[in-house]
Amino acid sequence: MNKVKELAKMIDHSILHPTMTDEDLKRECEVAATYDVASVCVKPYAVKQAVELLKGTDVYVGCVIGFPAGNSAIPVKVFEAETACNEGAVEIDMVINIGKALQGDWNYIEEEIGAVTQKCHENGAIVKVIFETDYVTQKEDIVKLCEICTKVGADYVKTSSGFGFVKGDDGKYSYTGATIPNLKLMKESVGPKVKVKAAGGVRSLDGLIAVQEVGCSRCGATATVKILEDAKKRF
Repeated sequence: MNKVKELAKMIDHSILHPTMTDEDLKRECEVAATYDVASVCVKPYAVKQAVELLKGTDVYVGCVIGFPAGNSAIPVKVFEAETACNEGAVEIDMVINIGKALQGDWNYIEEEIGAVTQKCHENGAIVKVIFETDYVTQKEDIVKLCEICTKVGADYVKTSSGFGFVKGDDGKYSYTGATIPNLKLMKESVGPKVKVKAAGGVRSLDGLIAVQEVGCSRCGATATVKILEDAKKRF
């Protein structure tokens, strides 16, 4: 596999902004197909359309669950995952209950991730677990989440939703997303069967190569065209 293709097959092309319409979905699925990325990551209502748009390609359809804030009850997340699978999604990116993680209610978190993972695996889909590392910032909490994901058999751990905005004292919102230290920590803290996905803030070829070098198998991106066009020039 050449380097450009290798990098393309790391990318989960995100089509998740709240303002995106069906026309946007169509255009971005065409981008995903043209550049032969790993997958598209779409909103739950868009799964059927994305499956249709990407028929005959090698691009997987993924769907977000409990997105972006992770606040849905466990049975709702399970139902949402099952619905997405039934409509053709083969990859599920779920947001954990962030408040429960911050208060150290690890039994809840284990039940939640376990229930969604089991439902996804029953339906032939893989599951990526979003920690939202702009909120869950303590190393020991990230390590604990990695241990739980390993225990219940999740397929990936993932940094961010892309929408974990932190409100500052000035009332303005900031966002970091994936960081190299967090990705290294996650890679070191999961079992051998669990992969790592970087998400949030990777907008350049150098950024994608950097997360690959610390062991990420996938990376969420909206700047797919720029990243891969730059890769074609470089490699």
